[in-house]
Amino acid sequence: MAFVFSLFTFVLMQEVSFSFIIPVYNRPEEIKELLDSFIQLEGEHDFEIVIIEDGSSIPSDKIIRDYSNKLDISYYQKKNSGPGDSRNYGMRRAKGNYYIILDSDCILPSVYLTNVKKSLKDHYVDCFGGPDAAHESFTSLQKAIDFSMTSFITTGGIRGSKNSVDEFQPRSFNMGLSKKAFEATNGFGNIHPGEDPDLTIRLKKLGYKTKLIPEAFVYHKRRISWSKFYKQVNKFGMTRPILNSWYPETRKITYWFPTMFLIALVSSIVALIFDVQLPIMLFALYFTLAFIMALIKYNLVVALFTIPAILIQFFGYGWGFLKSTLALLFTKKTPEQLFPYLFFKV
Repeated sequence: MAFVFSLFTFVLMQEVSFSFIIPVYNRPEEIKELLDSFIQLEGEHDFEIVIIEDGSSIPSDKIIRDYSNKLDISYYQKKNSGPGDSRNYGMRRAKGNYYIILDSDCILPSVYLTNVKKSLKDHYVDCFGGPDAAHESFTSLQKAIDFSMTSFITTGGIRGSKNSVDEFQPRSFNMGLSKKAFEATNGFGNIHPGEDPDLTIRLKKLGYKTKLIPEAFVYHKRRISWSKFYKQVNKFGMTRPILNSWYPETRKITYWFPTMFLIALVSSIVALIFDVQLPIMLFALYFTLAFIMALIKYNLVVALFTIPAILIQFFGYGWGFLKSTLALLFTKKTPEQLFPYLFFKV
């Protein structure tokens, strides 16, 4: 039986052809860095790259033209309809039968595709995700945000720990999806952010397997200012209760942790009025631990930036989650009516 399965996997992998799907919106310089990293990929360049310009006012056509004789690139321009619909647009036009979806602010290490191929050959799945990391060239702010988003003491390492290899919910900044799975689900929905967990939940309900490939990481730039980072995590928090209302079986107490953290921090500050110091001392211990971990991993500046990054992440997500939960609970309006800016019209 094992021999038959191995033979099936071998034959299947011989037939896999990869198409990289990359939506871009007003980020030509990032596309240049990403395309440079494609050129550095080890092994045969037996893949295509599909770039979808999502209604940009600063297009990437001139940049892409410089790479047309170095890489197999298909370039499409369309009206703005959001990253989810743009990915669907690209997948419908791709020549491959396995799509690798990337954000435009990513950079690939040279072993990326080699690791993907090896993992799928060893254990084929119709959907995979990979973690993200901070490149040494990133700014201190970007490294601090990366630490906040990926550290075990902030997110539990759910975005790429080896303990979450199976049943992993891939994120669309670094995600693989077979053509078969795309056609079965019709791809991404029009919610944003939240379109990636929405898709993986639907995949699981249809019986498709997902997994994490820890070695298939990308360097992910993320947001480059505190305000943009807050806006991003706040939207993350707001979309989770919407997904919970659509798929009640996915509700977890852990989604409440940022809100609980926020309430506890505010309460500990109020407690100082009554000379109760223990709660705030526990928070001081927590932030000291985060500072030391970031200092060991990076440097003093990144470690200092890590403290506001964690505060912004917990406050943004926690407040967004609470606000969205209460709105859905106490009104009869649909999520689209309550939060129209979280949905793209396609």
